[in-house]
Amino acid sequence: MKRGQLWVIAAPSGAGKTSLVKALLDSDPALRLSVSHTTRKRRETEREGREYHFVSVADFERLRDAGEFLEHARVFDNLYGTSRAYVEQQLAAGQDVVLEIDWQGAQQVRRAMPQCVSIFILPPSRQALAERLARRATDTEAVIARRLADAASDMAHYPEFDYVVVNDEFARAVEDLRRIIAGHGADLRSDRPDLAPLLKELLARS
Repeated sequence: MKRGQLWVIAAPSGAGKTSLVKALLDSDPALRLSVSHTTRKRRETEREGREYHFVSVADFERLRDAGEFLEHARVFDNLYGTSRAYVEQQLAAGQDVVLEIDWQGAQQVRRAMPQCVSIFILPPSRQALAERLARRATDTEAVIARRLADAASDMAHYPEFDYVVVNDEFARAVEDLRRIIAGHGADLRSDRPDLAPLLKELLARS
């Protein structure tokens, strides 16, 4: 049986990664999402086992110390981790798997599974990123300000990824993801010259 492909999708907070991944999964039933473990408090719109496996810090640390995570990271004072066993089982069964994680986790996955393909999502501008974070209405103003401050350093890691998708028009961004997964995304490589003006604005020190 042909081994499944592991797709790693990361983005700065507020770039629309979660919505894009959901639309991608809805459009392609052959893809499986690996649901991460987190110590973050569950939001009202979230359900256990759908967005995340919500666990205590003690349980997370126990799993981490036992080597149960393919990757793990601390993001905004919360812990996140990907089940190694789940991913391995799915790939061995020929199932393609999507990991929706941050750049730190992506680094770990690339080391553990160098055959993975990684995609980074960028916002179309700093202003759009700020507006999207404010619209979510799930974070305090202080948290939003911190996320914006950290976004530039997050986005600076884009060259580590195989592909970059700009989430300007949502439908087009979903189609870009679909093209990459179908093997037709050569024009979306992370080193393409047309990204230069956007990156100059996104990575500029405010």
